[in-house]
Amino acid sequence: MKLESKDKSMIFLSTEIPDVFFTEYMSEASGDFIKVYLCLVFLTKYNKEIKLNDLSKKLSISLQTIQAALNYWEEKGVLTKQINGYVLNNLQEIELHKLYSPNLTLSKEDIKRNEENKYRAKAIECINNMYFQGVMSPAWYSDIDLWFKKYEFDEQVMISLFDYCFNKSALHKNYVKTVAEAWNKSNVKTYEDLEVYSAKQEKMSKIKKDIAKKLGRYSSLTQFEEAFIEKWVLEFGYDLKVINIALKKTTSKANPSFDYLDKLISDWHDRNLKTEVDVNNFLSEMKQKNKNVKQLKKQTNYNNYEQRTYDNLDDLYANKKVN
Repeated sequence: MKLESKDKSMIFLSTEIPDVFFTEYMSEASGDFIKVYLCLVFLTKYNKEIKLNDLSKKLSISLQTIQAALNYWEEKGVLTKQINGYVLNNLQEIELHKLYSPNLTLSKEDIKRNEENKYRAKAIECINNMYFQGVMSPAWYSDIDLWFKKYEFDEQVMISLFDYCFNKSALHKNYVKTVAEAWNKSNVKTYEDLEVYSAKQEKMSKIKKDIAKKLGRYSSLTQFEEAFIEKWVLEFGYDLKVINIALKKTTSKANPSFDYLDKLISDWHDRNLKTEVDVNNFLSEMKQKNKNVKQLKKQTNYNNYEQRTYDNLDDLYANKKVN
């Protein structure tokens, strides 16, 4: 593999790393990928051919990881693959292009500074000082401005967005954008909306932990299991008291699954049972009906009496193994 640099003017024996690498790229890359990039920057000064095996030994990184790093930096546009190797691209040029391109579509209304722009400018500067130590990359300014327009967040929500990601130690654009998308889908616009959303999320998190604990699940719930719980709470409107009734019925089941729980709870929802009292009354009625049917079968010795009516319910509510 031969490395070349597009910049032929370097005449000093020093290796310079542009600031945009630290502000735009380093936080998202793994430690090994960063080691590979720094080594490549150093080696480009000499325009010498280097083998991937040698690079692997030099950095004490597996050959597979070296190749993954090259693919990663190529996807980011940092490297350009050629027939005989790679070219390291100029990071300043990349960021300048990203910063300049969105501005080509700005209208006169976008450029005009009004009171709203002033408040937003203060919010952005607050983000810069609080979470970037006053050295936020210019590309962030453009992105934040676009997010204000796209998501219609107020200034407090935008600051809270960065505060949330900062506390999660995930202050990089992909994560920030993912969180912003989630808030937007939940119709968060104002700080009051965010408080309501956060309270719901905290309640949901508590319910998920409680359900996992009662099921003896000490590993994290899967994405599909969490989706079941969110359906019960958000779509059906059930609280933990109702869900606990379903959880108690799993004590007599061998290897109870979320599918079984979902069948129970969905059946209650289809029957328009809304509260803990409604569900308990229904279960009591079901128990009495099944008892009456069994007695009638025994008295008449007619095993098929109303069998079709209760087959599905027997599978769902009977104390037997459900596959």
